[in-house]
Amino acid sequence: MLIQLLVAAAIALMFLPQGMLSALAAGMGGVAVVLGSLVLALRSFGRAPMSANAALLRMLVAMALKWIVFLAVLYVALVRFALPPVPLLVGAVVTTLSFLFAARLKA
Repeated sequence: MLIQLLVAAAIALMFLPQGMLSALAAGMGGVAVVLGSLVLALRSFGRAPMSANAALLRMLVAMALKWIVFLAVLYVALVRFALPPVPLLVGAVVTTLSFLFAARLKA
């Protein structure tokens, strides 16, 4: 998750020459991914061991909450703050890809 946060900050800095709103949008896209991953991790792995069915249910609920948080942050960024959509989506996509790349490096 730290890698995702660093990538989100780097993408925001890369959009800074296009303007403050573009940089903020790129950062918000990355933050949406990071917050979603944080919710997933805390909800999935935060408690004592349990049966396989309960663990699967916990993972499914955590994944649903991750998507709700992700979409809520994107909604707020687009509708409430009226940030530009392209930097927002670039920040979200690149931050997600950084997670996949980091996971591949660990394997």
